Amino acid sequence: MSNKVIDLAGADIFQREHRVLTNVSLTVNKGEFVYIVGKVGTGKTSLIKTLNAEINLIKGNGTVLGYQLIKIKEKEISELRKKLGVVFQDFRLLPDRNVYENLAFVLKVTGWKNRTEIDNRINEVLKSVGALNKLEKMPHELSGGEQQRVVIARAILNNPELILADEPTGNLDPETSEQIIDLFIRLNNEGKTIIMATHDYASIAKKPARTLVCSNGKINDSGKSNLLVNFDNLLG
Repeated sequence: MSNKVIDLAGADIFQREHRVLTNVSLTVNKGEFVYIVGKVGTGKTSLIKTLNAEINLIKGNGTVLGYQLIKIKEKEISELRKKLGVVFQDFRLLPDRNVYENLAFVLKVTGWKNRTEIDNRINEVLKSVGALNKLEKMPHELSGGEQQRVVIARAILNNPELILADEPTGNLDPETSEQIIDLFIRLNNEGKTIIMATHDYASIAKKPARTLVCSNGKINDSGKSNLLVNFDNLLG
């Protein structure tokens, strides 16, 4: 069985009709932690959305968790997303439901029916992200960091092998950002593959990992970042 979680070859990545990345060849193996960095508009979010089959791949080849992205069928998109966890910058929590109800909604639409199993799973994931005491809170009652913890809990409900995170610290203060990245690192240490698009260079410089740089329509693999990386030079 292949160890590849993501495999792109000669892929062009589009944002609407605008091509933002050209001839992307990228392999991510099971258990890797990968940052995607780049200035605004360089294709980070579009790449994440392509991997999630939210944006169609129309040129090149690509597979995610074994699913072919070219001409992927609606049923396959649904199956793929059940195996993915996605974390958004803008949280996307349902504002009229409390934390428990937000998470229960996801479990029910992905096939969970037993109330006890649902309760146990929600308690388990909230405890793992340090938000068990927020079970009955409404989204507007939570800080940004608390909301992001709940969003991460939502992303891991169905025990995905791969987590895609799009600017997960973009609206957070530096201390909270570092805590959230630490949480992703712990999930990675537990075996989950993490792809994180970010421009939070200060935080990731403290937490080195393989780093892909989006610049001038290309992706360059800079290997493992460190405190001495000059991101301005990398980004062009």
